[in-house]
Amino acid sequence: MDLFSSHDDTICAVATPIGEGGIGIVRISGPGSLEILRKVLRPLPSPEVLQSHRLYHGWIMDPATGERVDEVLACWMGAPRSYTREDVVEINSHSGFGVLDRLLRLVLSCGARLAEPGEFTRRAFMNGRIDLSQAEAVIEVIRSRSEESLRLAGRQLGGGVRSLVESWREKLLFCQARIEAYIDFSEDLEDSESSESREILEDLQTEVLRPMAELRNRYDEGRVLREGLTLVLAGKPNVGKSSLLNALVGRERAIVTPHPGTTRDVIEDSFLLGGVTVRLLDTAGLRPRGDAIEALGMAKTRESVAEADAVLWMLDPSRPLDEADDAVHESLAGRRLFLVLNKADLPGRYTVEDVRRRYAVGCSVSSLSLSVLRHPDIDLLRACLKTAFLDRPLGDSASGGVIPNLRQKECLDRAVEHLAKALALLDAGGFGELVSFELGHARQALELILGIEHDDALLDRVFGEFCVGK
Repeated sequence: MDLFSSHDDTICAVATPIGEGGIGIVRISGPGSLEILRKVLRPLPSPEVLQSHRLYHGWIMDPATGERVDEVLACWMGAPRSYTREDVVEINSHSGFGVLDRLLRLVLSCGARLAEPGEFTRRAFMNGRIDLSQAEAVIEVIRSRSEESLRLAGRQLGGGVRSLVESWREKLLFCQARIEAYIDFSEDLEDSESSESREILEDLQTEVLRPMAELRNRYDEGRVLREGLTLVLAGKPNVGKSSLLNALVGRERAIVTPHPGTTRDVIEDSFLLGGVTVRLLDTAGLRPRGDAIEALGMAKTRESVAEADAVLWMLDPSRPLDEADDAVHESLAGRRLFLVLNKADLPGRYTVEDVRRRYAVGCSVSSLSLSVLRHPDIDLLRACLKTAFLDRPLGDSASGGVIPNLRQKECLDRAVEHLAKALALLDAGGFGELVSFELGHARQALELILGIEHDDALLDRVFGEFCVGK
């Protein structure tokens, strides 16, 4: 039997990490929550005194033996003003495996059952307190590893995605209703309703399809805010990759020598950029020939380049561009590049523009000439990296303009696909039934984001990622 299928029972779990600490919390939700609190808390205020959303000091007692377990603060939150919209009790005790385990066993003995992973949040969703996009934002808040990922998750939790999706859904419903009304009068919309169909077409294109596609296309930018940015330092040997790694992370992480081929393996470290974690990989220099160990290092370099969000392609303009540079450029084909011309403190043989002309690099590719030995140059590089990779998603995320996870992106993919088909049919004067059919599928895809349309398999997948107690 699905434990989530009935909400007439009472669930409990430890809501804080188990281990030594100052405070541990046992959470209880369901119709029996208050009665369980009455059984275990002493001294217990009289029913006339006990109020919702108030902390009460006392001792947890074993009702079977009268033994004191721990001194606590307990709070009862009456439905619907609680996380789950059910009666909720939270017992704040000292933290530690022994005391939390004993408290949990006492609550279980009083009639509660152990909650499944994510069941508290699932009940909040099922009881209408939050939609599915906000439920997913809860896990994003818990998993956030930087200031910006927390900001993004907080905005989604506050309804950033929901407000956008709801507005698109309402527009689709409205337009679908208009088309359905015309079906009774004409199978071919172009016959008698050309102006009306043109108005619907323009509305859906500008107010739904275009912003929806833009949001879908920015999934990778949101992923960077959540998971961090991975940058690979690539270039031929002895261009200064290890020196740049050390300068960006602020310590001597990689060995630096004047001899080419010093780095034989991928060296990884990280630093914060605008509140986002940047994972930086220093790689073996790429060149046509090398010994067996260096060849293995270059193979790992190519693997790292393929998996990175972007590549900092380092060049040494104190030496002429040659076939080795040509080979590096070929190996970086199709990757997002940031050109770094190092050793600006030495006489240069070429400029950024020379590189752009030789390799047909577009102006959209960011570039900078610097010396890794000069601190102001490193500060400038940090600012340029932030502008190139972070400023757009950070600037737009306040309006909910970043899709937070892959499930929601897949739903948007389907919505965009069906809406595009509907608009193509509408533009060609297609049958109203077909247009309405595609609009309906686009709307249903949006409803999956909010959880208006859902099944147990979908909910199991979403809430199965949560920890017990949330």
